[in-house]
Amino acid sequence: MLDHIGIRCSDFARSLAFYQQALAPLGIRVVMEVTAEQTGADAHAGFGRTGKPDFWIGNAPGAHGGVHVAFSAGSRDEVDAFHRAALAAGGRDNGAPGIREHYHPDYYGAFVLDPDGNNVEAVCHRPT
Repeated sequence: MLDHIGIRCSDFARSLAFYQQALAPLGIRVVMEVTAEQTGADAHAGFGRTGKPDFWIGNAPGAHGGVHVAFSAGSRDEVDAFHRAALAAGGRDNGAPGIREHYHPDYYGAFVLDPDGNNVEAVCHRPT
């Protein structure tokens, strides 16, 4: 059901250092970092145990609500359908369906802001 979750932080460096130290005893470490240049907005770091980032922090003060939730989709068509349904339900577009190569070559996601401004995503990791 859930693919990953993220929270925003006001001081990225401070939060990165905090989570690196706090999560280390659990075997959780930074497995991916994405720059502001790559996203076109803000820097992010993804933490995980097996190489897949399951928990993200991002330097996005004021950009949207404090939570980012990504739901797993079984296909790119499901991602497209999620985006259409969320917009029809009153969500605001926060990233049309498409490839996000800065995560990996087959990362196909779509983003909407819910009524409270939280960033909700559907993502498919499968190739076409």
